[in-house]
Amino acid sequence: MLYQATRILITSLLRLFTRVEIIDRENFPSPPYIAAINHLSYFDSPLLLTACPHRIRAFAAAKYKGNVIFGPLLRAMGAIWVERGKVDRRALRQALKVLDRSEVLGLAPEGTRSTKTHSLQRGKTGITYIATRADVPIVPIGLTGTEYVLGELRRLRRPKIRAVVGQPFHLPKSGRVPSEELREYADLVMTRIAELLPPSYRGVYAGDV
Repeated sequence: MLYQATRILITSLLRLFTRVEIIDRENFPSPPYIAAINHLSYFDSPLLLTACPHRIRAFAAAKYKGNVIFGPLLRAMGAIWVERGKVDRRALRQALKVLDRSEVLGLAPEGTRSTKTHSLQRGKTGITYIATRADVPIVPIGLTGTEYVLGELRRLRRPKIRAVVGQPFHLPKSGRVPSEELREYADLVMTRIAELLPPSYRGVYAGDV
């Protein structure tokens, strides 16, 4: 009940203060699956929450645990706290349990926000490790406009934000996969996200689309 109440609150506020566009929402499969997004701002998670028709558990940086605003909201949404800058095996185990329960895992393969260029950074292998171990599909989702939300609201404008949902896909292998292949798969995931974005957002993957 707490999750549903928080979800309704967040999605209602997002639709009230922004103009939300969800494209190809029908591409979401039945759980379990991983929803993979590009990471532009704090508003990415609310947009993903609004776009996804299923209950979703997402990674969140452990540094926000004590934040008076984000901490309670993330806990209510069942966030998986992750320590950035290292391999957080506890968080990985939790993520696998989420998928084992036939739920949805949401994450940004880049691992951090692209605050300077607002374009794709190199993806990390955490998503491919989880996807190959759990043998679940990945749903690529391209987000645009979330980086401008605060600036536009300060100007008393309702910014337009958009989520484009791509076709779900499986990685070539499952189970225990060598690290060099996980690296290749991470670039594959990021390329699938890049295909859903305008050229200016594609960053290091611009040449792969």
